[in-house]
Amino acid sequence: MNLWDDAKQALATVAPILGTAVGGPLGGTAARLVASALGLDPATPVPQLATAVATASPDQLLALKKADADFQLALRNLDLSADKLAVDDRASARSREAATHDWVPGTLMMLLTAGFFGLIAFLARHDVPGGNRDLLNILLGTLGSAWTGGVTYYFGSSVGSAAKDRAIGALMRR
Repeated sequence: MNLWDDAKQALATVAPILGTAVGGPLGGTAARLVASALGLDPATPVPQLATAVATASPDQLLALKKADADFQLALRNLDLSADKLAVDDRASARSREAATHDWVPGTLMMLLTAGFFGLIAFLARHDVPGGNRDLLNILLGTLGSAWTGGVTYYFGSSVGSAAKDRAIGALMRR
């Protein structure tokens, strides 16, 4: 493993929320928090930050754990979660589609459905040459993921269902 992999593994173990955030859209903020927790300048370059994380002392690891908890609390206080962002993104797209009467998303969903189930039917009926098998499996996985995203867009996701179940459970305990 290289130094960056060691650093990511350390972050994933000690500060999983920050470790996840470093690789996402909040990466800059998370990296600054990691640097500050380690007593470094928030503008520390990534290679130096990786070295500091991979070689952190027990006190620094404890500071990272605290920074992770603080970051998680800040996200909760802002009500900024991956689920909320995804829901808001879909709601925005649905609103745009309703306002513009855009036919493209529906057409794409129909093409995805036809392609996904068409490929499944093809693979069920035909013996695929070995050289093409991996390519078709990758295509099937990609179409399946895109189709799942489309179904979630049009019919919602299990996130809303889980929230509904929690709310009903809370009401029944009263």
